[in-house]
Amino acid sequence: MPAAPVRTQVAIVGAGPAGLLLSHLLHRDGIDSIVVDNRSRADIEKTIRAGILESGTVDLLVETGASERVLTDGHRHDGIDLQFQGASHRIDFEKLVGRGVYLYPQHEVLKDLLARRLEDGADIRFEHEAREVLDEDSATPRVVGVDAAGEPFEIVADFVIGADGSRSVARTAVVGSLTGGYFREYPFAWFGILCEAPPSSEELIYANSDSGFALISQRSATVQRMYLQCDPEQDPNAWSDAQIWDSLQTRVAGRELHEGPIFQRDVLRFRSFVAHKLSKGRVFLVGDAAHTVPPTGAKGMNLAVNDVRILHEGLASYFSGEGTARVETYEERALHRIWRAQHFSWWMTSMLHLTPEASDFERRRQIGELESVVSSDAAMTYLAEAYTGWPYAD
Repeated sequence: MPAAPVRTQVAIVGAGPAGLLLSHLLHRDGIDSIVVDNRSRADIEKTIRAGILESGTVDLLVETGASERVLTDGHRHDGIDLQFQGASHRIDFEKLVGRGVYLYPQHEVLKDLLARRLEDGADIRFEHEAREVLDEDSATPRVVGVDAAGEPFEIVADFVIGADGSRSVARTAVVGSLTGGYFREYPFAWFGILCEAPPSSEELIYANSDSGFALISQRSATVQRMYLQCDPEQDPNAWSDAQIWDSLQTRVAGRELHEGPIFQRDVLRFRSFVAHKLSKGRVFLVGDAAHTVPPTGAKGMNLAVNDVRILHEGLASYFSGEGTARVETYEERALHRIWRAQHFSWWMTSMLHLTPEASDFERRRQIGELESVVSSDAAMTYLAEAYTGWPYAD
């Protein structure tokens, strides 16, 4: 038997950072929402991903009461280190643009948002698999799917928001297919490790070398996250710990990395994507459902937060009786930042990584580009401005 429809103002597919933050902001305005996700709460909180939060993202989380821990458990970074040809060059964010970023992993943001929403009595339906978004052109779009017991459910809403990641079911409703968008795949990937060791640097190191790219990041006082450029087909279990450390150390020559037992390894492919449309009727896409970027520029979750900020303004305007005018500007406003972030992520990626077909000319041109950046206040200011986050449009 079909399930009795449940009515709400906003149905949100996906309990990731974008979906939970939007639900939180709507709640503050007295707007009801239902969030569905096919994962359990425990599975969501175990989604281990890096997290560099722009200053504007941190401000929004703190000012709206979504997270206080970001200021106490997160680590503020006021710069990064660009390393090439054996020399280090610090990009001083605070000096150049007067702001910094916070190192705060995404799963910690998820824990904060889940705790806040559940404390506020949110209707979050875990282990509910959304299978279709229907009636997107009507005044009452629907989300249909099954719960953990295999029982069907149906949610009818004024608006449906697809915050369900890169395999979004809502994207199909908006653009007609899962793959409908502008797409680029890069000829390399990141071999990522988590290891038990103290930090090797106070700030992140972005290293360009003749052997390929490396990123020396952090996780905590005792656990570190590091990446090295590899082939997309690389088997993460094919290398010994010694081979991994030797490769990392070669790429950051001149620095002594603190080594330790490696307890997690994975390969992260590089892709850029922007959906052909971000909305259709009363269905909207946010976060990875709308776009993905390479991780080099640290834009992923920050772009999702910007999407949510803009869409929330439009929904709040609609439910206060002002009509759909501001909701209808969501796509245009969001795309401005999305494409700027795509460019910045591409620029950082192409400047720091070696491509398999790169000629001697290309390699020397790349070094010239890096030298131009670190010798120019204007170039370093652009990098700092983009990395820490452009000011939000009103």
